[in-house]
Amino acid sequence: MAHTELSLRERRAIEDMLKAKISVREIAAEIGRHVSTVYRDIKRNGYTDEKLPDLNGYYGVVAQRTATQRRARRRKLVRLVSLRKAVIKQLKEGWSPEQIAGRLHFEGQPIRVSHETIYAYVYGPHGRSKELARHLPSSQKNRRPRYARRPRGQVFPPERSIHQRPEHVKTRETFGE
Repeated sequence: MAHTELSLRERRAIEDMLKAKISVREIAAEIGRHVSTVYRDIKRNGYTDEKLPDLNGYYGVVAQRTATQRRARRRKLVRLVSLRKAVIKQLKEGWSPEQIAGRLHFEGQPIRVSHETIYAYVYGPHGRSKELARHLPSSQKNRRPRYARRPRGQVFPPERSIHQRPEHVKTRETFGE
């Protein structure tokens, strides 16, 4: 199943049902999500105010804004124009993402970016529109993260079935075969 965030409509439904004192299990069943997803969203995106504790609670619009801001923090090269321009300039000069990230660290820049973030940007929708992948030392159409799962084919080809082995193998009289 694909990873999908809760939408504003779902968060508003959670807010309404919480106000109606409906249990979280019933809310999750109603909106078609797992119970832990709803619990996690209530905990992470609930509103708390120390000065006005009466306003504490879960509000759908506030939860949506909080979640959007949290996701935006992950995209440095989309948000920070100066950093993006510097990275693109160095890519076009022939630097690898590892070299760019290392140089930012070495120069003591206040904002740093990892090589994985640069690769994600280059192979993402923003980088594809600018055709940045052709500036990489070894450009590929797609890139898989370093430790991602790799699909494995069949270990034994179908034509090498155990049911088709010779009869003399069953007796175990000779080595090999």
